[in-house]
Amino acid sequence: VQLQAFGGGLVQAGDSLRLSCVVSGRAFNSYATGWLRQAPGEEREFVAAVTWSGDSTYYADSVKGRFGISRGAAKNTVYLQMNSLRPEDTAVYYCAEATRKSGDGIWDPFLFGIWGQGTLVTVFS
Repeated sequence: VQLQAFGGGLVQAGDSLRLSCVVSGRAFNSYATGWLRQAPGEEREFVAAVTWSGDSTYYADSVKGRFGISRGAAKNTVYLQMNSLRPEDTAVYYCAEATRKSGDGIWDPFLFGIWGQGTLVTVFS
């Protein structure tokens, strides 16, 4: 299984950006694809996830109402539409496969067992 993330860039606060993640293959224990991010000097954090069926989506509170995650019709591409971007959204964004299920409904980076390379998003004010 390989994941490739695309679409990062330099944008102004308030602008929009769409990230794409192409997933080649599917691990037997993978049930969702997610986006996570890591800002300079910070821990990696969960952003959003979508199940393989595309029926269920999950978001971090910090991006609810601004970001939308979706899975393409062919199932192997996952998009992250980011609107109303803020400087604090600046980070390297990673797409990853969730290979563990949360027992308490909280999404944590350790649930993701397969990672792609990151794409840098920089938001300036």
